[in-house]
Amino acid sequence: MDILAVENYILEKLKKNLSPTLTYHGYHHTIDVAEAVLKIASSEGIEEEEPLILLKTAAFYHDLGFITTYRGHEEESCRIANLTLPSFGYSNPQIEKICGMIMATKIPQTPLTHLEQIIADADLDYLGRDDFWPIAHSLYEELREREMVPNIETWNQIQVKFLSSHQYWTASAQYWRKAKKQQYLDELCEITKHY
Repeated sequence: MDILAVENYILEKLKKNLSPTLTYHGYHHTIDVAEAVLKIASSEGIEEEEPLILLKTAAFYHDLGFITTYRGHEEESCRIANLTLPSFGYSNPQIEKICGMIMATKIPQTPLTHLEQIIADADLDYLGRDDFWPIAHSLYEELREREMVPNIETWNQIQVKFLSSHQYWTASAQYWRKAKKQQYLDELCEITKHY
């Protein structure tokens, strides 16, 4: 498994093909998830090389489908993974695990394995981080550009609903992010109370 070649291939593809209107799901988000996945994996005691490579590969591929489609991008990411990963030395069972992890990032999240839980948490790591507000705003801009959300009031109500129903799956993400996420939810509830 040539993870460095995968990384170069994906980042080049994203740089060249992602729409500039993907203010949230841009190149930077993929890098953010790839870093978060390794941090969570380490804290969760994942030390073997193969699962770490599979996690990192899934993180790089998880939003690649955005180069061709917005809705159903996870399925498209899996389709591309199935086509391209054999040339990077990945076996069919490894690609199957990677696709399981990619699909675990689909909302609503339903991760089935520990590795799927790790990437699901990495994908939404920002919900409990200090950079929540600017990242959430970048998602609002992306959705507004696609006429999927009409205004900031509606967006804030969507965020209240989303944060209320969201859960972190790993003990590490719960420990690091749960309290801060609750703080943002409380702030959003206060904001939307006045609508």
